[in-house]
Amino acid sequence: MQPLLKVENLSKKFGHKLVLKNISFEVYPSEILGIIGPNGAGKSTLLYILLGVILPTEGEIYYFGKNFFHHRREVLKKVGFASQYVSLPYSLKVKENLNIFAHLYEVEKAKEKIDSLLRLFQLKEKENVLTRGLSSGEMMRLNLVRAFLAEPKILLLDEPTAGLDPEFIRIVVKIIKEKAQFEELAVLLTSHQLGELEKIATKLLLLKEGQIIDYGDLPTLFERFKVKNLEELYFKVFSYD
Repeated sequence: MQPLLKVENLSKKFGHKLVLKNISFEVYPSEILGIIGPNGAGKSTLLYILLGVILPTEGEIYYFGKNFFHHRREVLKKVGFASQYVSLPYSLKVKENLNIFAHLYEVEKAKEKIDSLLRLFQLKEKENVLTRGLSSGEMMRLNLVRAFLAEPKILLLDEPTAGLDPEFIRIVVKIIKEKAQFEELAVLLTSHQLGELEKIATKLLLLKEGQIIDYGDLPTLFERFKVKNLEELYFKVFSYD
């Protein structure tokens, strides 16, 4: 089976500072890859390189077997993204924001998909509210609606449960897991919610100071580091003595 995403020897320098060094991994359909590490490990930089927002200093990225830098526009039509750090225009209503995005991405049957996703993420009653009136949790859910709207093959998520209360964390985790399983969606996500990440991730990439410490499925990593859960693994790998 061909990976949906293949990263080879990716490195990034900002001036003389090496932020990422020789990052390589693959993601296949229905896999959920959790990227974990302390602040400053390079997690967000990696995601923004995978989106083409930042160019790498070295390395290659292949989506669907195609070189990302040669097929950027084609590839990005099939890649969704949501982040707690990205806001939609505040002066537009929720549904107006989604209609504009649907138009830009030429989403078919946009009205039906928007309505369905708003209900799925429990935002239907907010569709005519100005985006500036949303709470941080509602804004995150709106970003997830937008990310799913174009029916991506790969979804990149930066702290997707940030700002959500426990009920909505459970709902969002369930949605992501089911879509990965039943729609063969590949997901990459960063998260500090280790308990929730352990429930959803099929693989982990451990990142520290821009380098991969380890990479693999959860049972293998738990066995390798002699731990019982993700919290133990995190503190064993990333604790500062």
